[in-house]
Amino acid sequence: MTTDSDGRGRATIEVSRQAVKETFRPPGARLPLVGLRAVEAVLRLGNLNAAADELCVTPGAISQQVIKVEAQLGVRLFRRTPQGLEPTKTARKLENHLHAGFRELARAVALAQPTQSNGIAISAPPVFAAKWLVWRLHRFTEGQDKLKISIEATTDFADLDDQQIDACIRVGKGDWAGTRAIPLADIRVFPVFAPAFADRIRTPADLLNVPIIRDAGSGFDWNHWLRPNGMDAAQLADGPSYSDASLCLDAAIAGQGAFLSWETLSHDALRMGRLHALPGRFRTGSAYWFVESAQRSRSKLAQRFLRLASRGVEGVPDLTQRPDRIIIT
Repeated sequence: MTTDSDGRGRATIEVSRQAVKETFRPPGARLPLVGLRAVEAVLRLGNLNAAADELCVTPGAISQQVIKVEAQLGVRLFRRTPQGLEPTKTARKLENHLHAGFRELARAVALAQPTQSNGIAISAPPVFAAKWLVWRLHRFTEGQDKLKISIEATTDFADLDDQQIDACIRVGKGDWAGTRAIPLADIRVFPVFAPAFADRIRTPADLLNVPIIRDAGSGFDWNHWLRPNGMDAAQLADGPSYSDASLCLDAAIAGQGAFLSWETLSHDALRMGRLHALPGRFRTGSAYWFVESAQRSRSKLAQRFLRLASRGVEGVPDLTQRPDRIIIT
């Protein structure tokens, strides 16, 4: 207690630095990061074994870390069942925040690491990668002997924030959350068939009299091409069905019928004369997109790849109009 000049007392409160630290310690500051990482991995991957594989430890170690976090929080995050760990409502509330937190940590670590200037990793749909991209990569790597390029062929949308993939090529509308999407080219479809069908398929109406090869997994409908020609897919004949567009293309080359193809899929087969096509390419409403994380800056190699992809995909010549590739009545 100190005394003012007028004799009144005034309390003086002294606060130690340690007390300040304790007062302003963020909630959960004493929780071990390794424990939170274990909880996040179990929530994301669904079980102890998968989390242990990712973190390169044993399932028992993951279990112990989870128990420690639960003890320090004073709440149960998982119910133990014969089928494994089942997240509680509390765990589900934490889930998205933990995922976001560790993504931010990964970005922070990446900023402190030297940028790899001699490599690029691209994710692309398997059909696009096999029928188009792989045959044109020499344009990207020409004169770059030390350049390392990795292509991940998958239909899964890559996690562009984990630093493993620089960018991906995807088909769609370009409205993927958390990404920066640059349009490459519209996807346009047209019928293709083997040279053996050239005498039987001279007009759109002739498609009604031949087997139709169908892609069971395609998002493109024959009506994209037929309706502008005054026809409907319901009029088409039956034919073989495949679950992969590459198989459908090979079936067309093998003479099994007509197939609704698109430019990057059948361009090379048309150019080499292995397929013919009816004139006219019609838009599907979908496009190829170069997609990257909205949180990351574009590397010089990614910029170069974007230029190559943009020129290559958009600049596909219309081989359906070539006299030596089609039959015109």
